[in-house]
Amino acid sequence: MKTTSINSPVDVTAIGFGRGMRAYPRRIEFEGATYDFIDAGLRTVIRSGEKISQIFTMTDGRQSYRLRSEGNNWTLLNVF
Repeated sequence: MKTTSINSPVDVTAIGFGRGMRAYPRRIEFEGATYDFIDAGLRTVIRSGEKISQIFTMTDGRQSYRLRSEGNNWTLLNVF
């Protein structure tokens, strides 16, 4: 599996809700392309002092995407 490191901001243009009304990204836009995810993916919460980040691993059926959410800021970490 080849992993490409991106580490760039992305726009989340659609949000879905899972169990307990937990929000997750359904669609992102990056460099003029739109990526639609097929399910809720995997979510991990990371706490460092007062700072809370969420890491999402999502798939569009062809590739997987790892995203980080910190408040309203989203970053595409890598594609694999």
